[in-house]
Amino acid sequence: MSDLLTVSGLEVDYRARGRTIPAVRGIDLEVAAGEVVAVVGESGSGKSTLAQAVIGLLPANGTVRAGRVELGGEDLTGLGERRLRGIRGARIGLVPQDPTVSLNPVQKVGPQVAEVLRTHQLADRRTAGIRAVELLERAGLPDPAVRAGQYPHELSGGMRQRALIAVAIAADPALLIADEPTSALDATVARQILDRLDALRAETGSALLLITHDLAVAADRADRIVVMSEGRIVEQGPTAAILADPQEPYTRRLLAAAPGLAVDAVAPPPAPDPSPTPVAEVRGLVKDFPLPRSGGSWRRGTLRAVDDVSFTVGRGETLALVGESGSGKSTTARLLLRLEQPTAGEVRLDGVDVTAVRGEEWRRLRRRAQLIYQNPYASLDPRFSVRDVITEPLRAFRVGSGVEQAARAAELVDRVALPGAVLERRPVELSGGQRQRVAIARALALSPDLVVCDEPVSALDVSVQAQVLELLRELQERDGLAYLFISHDLAVVRRVAHRVGVMQAGRLVELRPTADLFDDPRHEFTRTLLGAIAGRRRTVDEAAR
Repeated sequence: MSDLLTVSGLEVDYRARGRTIPAVRGIDLEVAAGEVVAVVGESGSGKSTLAQAVIGLLPANGTVRAGRVELGGEDLTGLGERRLRGIRGARIGLVPQDPTVSLNPVQKVGPQVAEVLRTHQLADRRTAGIRAVELLERAGLPDPAVRAGQYPHELSGGMRQRALIAVAIAADPALLIADEPTSALDATVARQILDRLDALRAETGSALLLITHDLAVAADRADRIVVMSEGRIVEQGPTAAILADPQEPYTRRLLAAAPGLAVDAVAPPPAPDPSPTPVAEVRGLVKDFPLPRSGGSWRRGTLRAVDDVSFTVGRGETLALVGESGSGKSTTARLLLRLEQPTAGEVRLDGVDVTAVRGEEWRRLRRRAQLIYQNPYASLDPRFSVRDVITEPLRAFRVGSGVEQAARAAELVDRVALPGAVLERRPVELSGGQRQRVAIARALALSPDLVVCDEPVSALDVSVQAQVLELLRELQERDGLAYLFISHDLAVVRRVAHRVGVMQAGRLVELRPTADLFDDPRHEFTRTLLGAIAGRRRTVDEAAR
């Protein structure tokens, strides 16, 4: 196969606060026609900068300092913006990471796809709309004619990502760049998106440059893997060779941290001794949300988000709730913490029905259940120092003096394995993993019995994920904490959960010990979730051989 894309000696710098920051150093890379090459690495490794340099979309403070990017023998690095606009979309298509910010919120989806066709003079005003519907269908969007007339906010995350794929393939480009195209999606939707990209590549013969932090995704999809760290390529080669015999310690760490590649080899944690009184008990929980009136009717319908859900969480136990977006798992967690009021059912903490208590009794119980949010970037007040973040619950519940609160913050920072110097920093000065450790420290400030972890590692690199999961395990063993662990990633769940509950359309369709559920899933939806684990496709294929 001839090389479609050739990157030679690429170096990229950023200018920030009067300083030059090297982001990419001496990159040599080839992608052949029809080939899938995955570039993997942690946040800050330079993989997204590499993709932006290839397509000529570096931010204003980014500069290609040296090297060449050749597409079909033509050097793109010296081209002007007008010429690059003729190449983007026509010869190189981009599927960006976040469909929420990549689509125009005030323009319907169909015209956004049609715009590419008209920009590259592939359709006129009359035919562009028809072609846009056809492209949405090719991208796997259900009811494409209906979706073309909707705004992005009216589509699910997976639908929005398919719309971006339609934009990327509109001109049948020879090269597709997919920059973390599934990192914000459920496992089943992520698999559908990647399957669609595979099918389109096979149909058109295009090449795919896949940017990802997850080696399990690369293992499933790529012909070759390129591993980046600190702006350099540390290792590259055929996928089978990288997985079977990685040469670099960094690659070995990424492989060890990828949950999907070791999901069948990792045993779930041993079950704790059952507690006579569960820390938390949910009985017949129901939650209905009113729907907007439609069609001129005076009646309002309801959406049943949680439907007759019951479970217990014992001391020292981790119960995981898994399911797709909209399955009701996060709403169940909010009901347990009484951040939402249930339509029916009971929520008991240490035998007390929290849906019935008020005032001081509720405040006393509320201290015993705390929450770790999904996004460490958004859950910490950017104006606060880390000390203020951690002591905020103590101030809210008037626990201890100022000196005692500061000492408690120092103790908690040490328990989550952060240096004491972070107490004076603000969240923006910390990495994602450090921020999540601060969020854990804040949740532990009031010495709770139950911690609700709502997708606590889904926004983190796999190596940082592994560190945070290990921290949660150590804290549980030391303090007997009970966790309700909300996740869409069954590979992560196998590492931490004693029992797993599978939710679909608001109902708990299966609740069993972790090993039993993985070895012998009973419900069809559970089997679908297990089949969508990234990395399992290659594992199954190797077992078949």
